[in-house]
Amino acid sequence: MSLDTAICTQLSKIFKKLTTFVSITSWKVIFAAMIALIKGLQLLLSLSLLVVLHELGHYLAARYFKTRVEKFYLFMNPGFSLFKKQIGDTEWGIGWLPLGGYVKISGMIDESMDKEQMAKPAEPWEFRSKPAWQRLIIMLGGIIVNLIVGFLIYSMILLVWGKTILPNKYAVDIDPRLELLGFQSGDHIISFNGEELETFRDVRTAAFFEPVTEAIIKRNGVEKELSFKTELGQVLLDEGIRRPFSLQVPPVIKSVNSDSRAEKAGLVAGDLILGVNDNIVFSQQQTVNAFQGYPNSPIVVHIERDREKLSLPVMTDSLGHIGFTMESQASFSEMFVQEKIEYGALDALVSGFFMAGTTLQEYALSLRFLASKSGASQVGSLITFGSIFDGSWDWLVFWRNTAFLSLILAFMNLLPIPALDGGHVVFLLYELVVGKPAPDKIMEIAQVIGITLLLGLMVFALGNDFWRLFTGGFG
Repeated sequence: MSLDTAICTQLSKIFKKLTTFVSITSWKVIFAAMIALIKGLQLLLSLSLLVVLHELGHYLAARYFKTRVEKFYLFMNPGFSLFKKQIGDTEWGIGWLPLGGYVKISGMIDESMDKEQMAKPAEPWEFRSKPAWQRLIIMLGGIIVNLIVGFLIYSMILLVWGKTILPNKYAVDIDPRLELLGFQSGDHIISFNGEELETFRDVRTAAFFEPVTEAIIKRNGVEKELSFKTELGQVLLDEGIRRPFSLQVPPVIKSVNSDSRAEKAGLVAGDLILGVNDNIVFSQQQTVNAFQGYPNSPIVVHIERDREKLSLPVMTDSLGHIGFTMESQASFSEMFVQEKIEYGALDALVSGFFMAGTTLQEYALSLRFLASKSGASQVGSLITFGSIFDGSWDWLVFWRNTAFLSLILAFMNLLPIPALDGGHVVFLLYELVVGKPAPDKIMEIAQVIGITLLLGLMVFALGNDFWRLFTGGFG
């Protein structure tokens, strides 16, 4: 073979590999974009429904007390509107900037800062001419509707889909960073702070909703008590631990990436991984931890295939990856038996009410972490909210997230921050107690401060999300 032929052959091989890489990368980008689009559309639909219903709460309360509503908008419309129509005293429209929505109530100091109207004498149909208790109900209208909507959606979910739970009777794998607290993979976690954990969801999430300083575990059939100087939830945040506890799902390979290190080593779908080098593994989490312990290293993967044990050498990349995925928990339904609970109409209503109350309580309790640096770094924008939706359009997930967001919207709007409903409520409560309204100038200044704070928080949250996107924080 001549030198020119050898060079052409090598260039052909390089070009083929490059073409394959570009093709695979392009499909990955397209696939990721499609998932992001589906999640984004779900978030947009969810928030649009909730914003319309929230503003409808203000609108109906205002109209009940014969207060004029000048505008009712979905999304913001600085400069121009995508759609608008005057019906009676109200202009109904859709703005071009998909950030919330609003109602403009006559005679009220709000984000529009309409000082010209406020300088005129009060008219009978204006907000400011109504008794303080009526204005209080108008301001609480949106919050009340969001609470009712969250409760009703949860009730609907229970009625239509029921509830599926996984009882807490299985040993778990732990994030290796929790070994310093005394946990070990294979532990069965029984209780936190003396309260028995009934479901696996309780095991995974309880530490974020209550200050856990003690745990009872069962290890090798013997119960043991663990105690923590720093509450467990704070440790999880400080260390960036997103999955502290996971089920011990067998490490069975689901698929092997084309032209990957795993494929070249001889791994195929259906292989059961038994170990990595001298590390024996029994679960997927242990397998992941074992591979990540050998970045850019030659390793030997021990597997079982058709009852035959094999040892395959392979080289990992800089992250300890070789290019395969493992079967999901759903593939082992015979190992992890879930319990399905069906609900009648009345039971669904009652249970939906308590489900909404528990969700709201847990969310409020989790906010205690925001006072810490690690907690503040978890604050997210619409990108974070969009990430909680499913990559495929799953109506159960959609409605469950919509109910959750409805309760969050109610809670956040009740915060005593000027420019939010809660800020107006504070001034109205002041008026009810003192007997006279706060000066308009004070309310105008408070409104400006509130809007500035909210914009600052939005920028901070968006910055957090972009940081997580670029550092892989969304997984």
